[in-house]
Amino acid sequence: MKKNAEKNCPLNPRLGKVGGQAVMEGVMMRSPKQMATAVRRTDDQTIVVRTQPSTTVRSKYKILDLPLIRGVVNLVEMFILSFSTLTASTEMMGLEEELYSEEPSKFEKWLEKHFGKNLMNVVSGFAMVLGILLAMGLFIALPAFVTNLIFPEELDGDFWMNRLKCLVEGVLKVLIFIGYLYFTSLMKEIRRVYMYHGAEHKTIFCYEAGLELTVENVRKQSRFHPRCGTSFMFVMVFLSIIVSIAFIPNVWGWLRVLLKLLLLPVCVGLGYEFIRFAGKHDNAFVRFLAAPGLWMQRITTREPDDDMIEVAIVATKSALHEEFAEFEIPYESEYLKKKEEAKKTEEEANAGEGIQNETP
Repeated sequence: MKKNAEKNCPLNPRLGKVGGQAVMEGVMMRSPKQMATAVRRTDDQTIVVRTQPSTTVRSKYKILDLPLIRGVVNLVEMFILSFSTLTASTEMMGLEEELYSEEPSKFEKWLEKHFGKNLMNVVSGFAMVLGILLAMGLFIALPAFVTNLIFPEELDGDFWMNRLKCLVEGVLKVLIFIGYLYFTSLMKEIRRVYMYHGAEHKTIFCYEAGLELTVENVRKQSRFHPRCGTSFMFVMVFLSIIVSIAFIPNVWGWLRVLLKLLLLPVCVGLGYEFIRFAGKHDNAFVRFLAAPGLWMQRITTREPDDDMIEVAIVATKSALHEEFAEFEIPYESEYLKKKEEAKKTEEEANAGEGIQNETP
């Protein structure tokens, strides 16, 4: 009876309705219709928001929304989105105003002259390419290189030795992944991003539980979420070990690396499907499989302070504005317009005082 009741019980309609990511001093939330990035400015601590329609190429081309394929498409879209939102959050923090208040160096003047308003896009594009190369080097090329040093080429052709080699390579990949997350968490700026990451998870849990989005309610929630990107990355690493053992033949060197790159979409597709399933189901089997990814979130999330939770709530309500229609979104454009008007008024007042002082 209990099993039948659970089977007939409809899934929570709020599950999977909103997701997000932590950015510099803020949170990005994404719903099926709208994406919102909320950031707390560094100058006056005001929360400002940028919104844009939430679109995906999968809705235009149905073939891209098929199982396995949609996982690869989602990874590419999220990778691009991550860099664009990180760039946007840096702009929204108000750092550019502080930087431009100082005399720019010759190199900064050269960059400004040649790239102008596109400078941030150029920097973001360079960072994205560098990030891809770093990921390929750390998690694919480096484990393969170290494994080749451990297992001499004379053992080439032995089936079981090749399986062992794949297993050792996989273990190295996991260790590098954990080490990378841990050492980045020691950086002050990244630690704050991880705190916002915790605020993002807590707010999503609060929303999915149907509770009112208040700082008090959000604070009580868990910071470990099964649909997290950290869990997805760990699942991908784990699946790559299984796929390597099952499909990588007795080849060495760069050919081995190339085969791993070719099999990467398979790992991505399977990992995405598992994360989708885990995010919508809660049973002992799913909890067992999702546990390693949740453990990793002990590194990539930190307990947020109330100010960070407030930012995550603003981002959530802005992304789900149809549901929170009474909420007034603090648009960045309106904030900058008011700030410019206030600055202009202050300059006019100062100019008027100067004229009065000069009058005999």
